[in-house]
Amino acid sequence: MANDIPVQGPPAPTIRVLAQYAKALSFVSKDGVQVNGMPGSPNIDLGVDVSSDPMAGQDGVFETTLKLMARAHVDNDTMFELDLGYAGVFDISGAPADQVEPILMVECPRLLFPFARRLIADVSRDGGFPPLLIDPVDFAGLYRQQLSGQQS
Repeated sequence: MANDIPVQGPPAPTIRVLAQYAKALSFVSKDGVQVNGMPGSPNIDLGVDVSSDPMAGQDGVFETTLKLMARAHVDNDTMFELDLGYAGVFDISGAPADQVEPILMVECPRLLFPFARRLIADVSRDGGFPPLLIDPVDFAGLYRQQLSGQQS
């Protein structure tokens, strides 16, 4: 008779969000009233960056910062610029050393993104423009690009 006891591997890594917050926020509008009367839709330039650092004196605790930069413009006329640094403090446990960096650079910003996206939509709307709704970001692809850039 076959043994029906499941084989258990090492426990899966756990990610606990200890805190999350807007670390830096800047919204600059050239002339909201005049710009809102402009015909046509603006072009949006979007930049995304992720960084992570260990918290001093706390093993397995890291601060990951998701930076989103947006510039709305029509031709060369800038309507607004918005920069957001949205950070989270994460406790990573049970992860092999080679998995910690991918967790910090892919999974942690994935957890932060919906909150940062909402904040950007609210700030752009409160600045007198339609809410800027950012499409989901492929953090795994962004991490792969960062790794290939380091290897070059």
